[in-house]
Amino acid sequence: MRLASLLGPELKQILKEDPDQVRELLEEIHPEDLADIVGELEPDEAAELLARMPAEDAAPIFERLEDDEQGEIAELMPPESVAQIASEMAPDDRADLFSFLPEAMGEEILEKLEDVDPVAAEEVREIEKWPETSAGHLMTTAYVHVAPDVTVASAVEAVRAHLENHDENIYNVYAIEPGDKLVGLASIRDMLLAKPYQPLGDILRTNIISVPPELDQEEVARRMAKYDLNVMPVVDEKSTILGVITIDDIVDVLTQEQTEDVQKLGAVEPLDVPYFKTTFLTFIKKRGVWLFILFFGEFFTQTALRHYDPVFEAIKGAAYYVPLLISAGGNSGSQSSTLIIRGMAVGEIKLGDWWRILIREAAMGLVLGIGLAIVGFARVLMYPEQHADFALTVAITLIGIVMTGCTVGAMLPIVLKRVGMDPATSSTPFIASLVDVLGIVIFVHVAKIVMHAVLAGAVPH
Repeated sequence: MRLASLLGPELKQILKEDPDQVRELLEEIHPEDLADIVGELEPDEAAELLARMPAEDAAPIFERLEDDEQGEIAELMPPESVAQIASEMAPDDRADLFSFLPEAMGEEILEKLEDVDPVAAEEVREIEKWPETSAGHLMTTAYVHVAPDVTVASAVEAVRAHLENHDENIYNVYAIEPGDKLVGLASIRDMLLAKPYQPLGDILRTNIISVPPELDQEEVARRMAKYDLNVMPVVDEKSTILGVITIDDIVDVLTQEQTEDVQKLGAVEPLDVPYFKTTFLTFIKKRGVWLFILFFGEFFTQTALRHYDPVFEAIKGAAYYVPLLISAGGNSGSQSSTLIIRGMAVGEIKLGDWWRILIREAAMGLVLGIGLAIVGFARVLMYPEQHADFALTVAITLIGIVMTGCTVGAMLPIVLKRVGMDPATSSTPFIASLVDVLGIVIFVHVAKIVMHAVLAGAVPH
């Protein structure tokens, strides 16, 4: 059972009777659990609670709330209280808060923040100038830096001084020259193993893995995973360090990106807030647009069926097998697109690999299609009224449809990526609709070849 459900009612009662006692109740609870409790409160109750708490106690709770919860609570709090809390938040979390606040409210709170902590306000502006999904917007400006010619003991002292004012993990100390030029870094582990009065330069690593501020956050996540890093510096073209990105932010990025991709694969426009906090009207908009697009796409399937109606009338029972045939193509296409989209997302597949993928998917489509064709051939012959020619038509069609589904499903995400669109936009329902039309065309043309004798007398020219 969640801690929030246990303490929520008690917290509400204390809040009504004596809000100052809440601080004592929450002293032994982890900030993440506190955020769960606050999230269970009504927005006005949460706003009152956070406003009464000291800013240094409220900040760890507030920054762990969902974005929509932060915005809703901030609207109900005095701007001065929000500014006080923001001044105690980590720089990257503080910048995130201002990125989704209404512009007028954000400006008002930022003005109050300038009075409370001018440095924090400047950090917000520094981070906010970068695109929302870039490394620059993801970074924090709270990192430990020293001159490269200091001793290890001095660097350790700098870490201690930093931790007195910042509640976060420290992994490295960065050596910078005048102008904030990054020249090396030393891990906390290396510093602890070194002698106190040893020059820091003796243990500095100069081969630094870094990222530019414009780099997309997905690529940042891939690089940190590739090099197994807990933190990565952000530097510009002049080797000036702008900030660092920590692993906790990367976990949030991966969760966000994967959620968006899964929703797009299901033909749903990505949701901005959790399921139960999304309004009914928002769901209609997010889902309805794609449903109508896919519905209109199926018009082509209906048009193809009407166009080839004489063929289906001439072949007894042919219409019964159309759903079976086109579903095989849609399913195979969905499998291929899912594999390719995921491969591109994690960096396993590059755009230049398209020809290898085409050959590989065509071969897999052929083998899988032959397997289904054998089953389909036997299935048709189970009915005495069906002829072997029709069974052969179904078998060959299955091979063609599955090969088409595999190749189209694999190539469409690559094409979208090439033109600058999100590959996940090629959702599995969209590919299924496309392959449906192609499947009908394949079936009719195979039937015209294999069953030409039957169709010659039945279909008018």
